[in-house]
Amino acid sequence: MTRSRVARPAPDFASGMSALAALNTRLAQAIKVLVTAMVVVMLGTMSMQIFLRYAFNVSLSWSEELTIALFTWTVLLMAALGVREGFHVRMSLLIRRLPPGARVRAEQAIHLAAVVVGCYLAWSGWRYFADTRGTVSAAIGYPIGLLYSSGMVSGVLIALFAFEAVLEGRVPADEQE
Repeated sequence: MTRSRVARPAPDFASGMSALAALNTRLAQAIKVLVTAMVVVMLGTMSMQIFLRYAFNVSLSWSEELTIALFTWTVLLMAALGVREGFHVRMSLLIRRLPPGARVRAEQAIHLAAVVVGCYLAWSGWRYFADTRGTVSAAIGYPIGLLYSSGMVSGVLIALFAFEAVLEGRVPADEQE
């Protein structure tokens, strides 16, 4: 008895692209919520530290450590979000002089370079995370790997967001004519 094989259609590019865009949209929304919460906690911690120090001459041993961890995560997550939403710093003097088709290809090359940088950041972040596994912070005692995994997470997000832009041929809104 022979089994007949049913040929499955290969997933088309558009469905893969829409899945990536949907994933990246959900990730970007989660980043916005997470960063907002981290900034609120960071500002509350800093305000409490300042108030207690000057009002009661009491210094919190853990506030600076928590603030540094939250600040690190906030900066790296916002860097990734900047790649997705195009609010990162850029110099566009030369690219604005290109014809529209060349501009799209130049933007794709820039985003492809961002994919490479994101992959390198993820790899480096993983290595740093692995090197610090088992160590804990001095004041709070949380695993230091939580702090250093921020580079790895940011790198993956940058690579995902930039890869989406490469596939879309995205040109920032302020660059479009």
